[in-house]
Amino acid sequence: PFRASLIDIHPNARWQQDGVTVAGGNGLGNGINQLSNPWGLYVDDEQTVYVADQSNHRIMEWKSGTRTSQVVACGNGKGSGAHQLFYPQDVIVDKATDSLIICDSLNHRVVR
Repeated sequence: PFRASLIDIHPNARWQQDGVTVAGGNGLGNGINQLSNPWGLYVDDEQTVYVADQSNHRIMEWKSGTRTSQVVACGNGKGSGAHQLFYPQDVIVDKATDSLIICDSLNHRVVR
């Protein structure tokens, strides 16, 4: 797994000229194939992408090689309940416990 701040990019690296959408890309919204202000993301060893979908108050998962996603945390509207997030900003996967760790910004908490 990697975080953007930990990536070592070789100075002679070459980049493809055209990017490929791997999550969202279907306009702003709250559908299962849409994002609203995606913020933090995490890519695990299997290239599964987890996205903190900030304005939808949920964490989304896209498995590598697929165009479908699923809600893996919350999605019950914003709030402070144990089953809710309020503008999540980041997400990581703790492989040791097989759990998500989420920065739940406006609830001023980090949840597992």
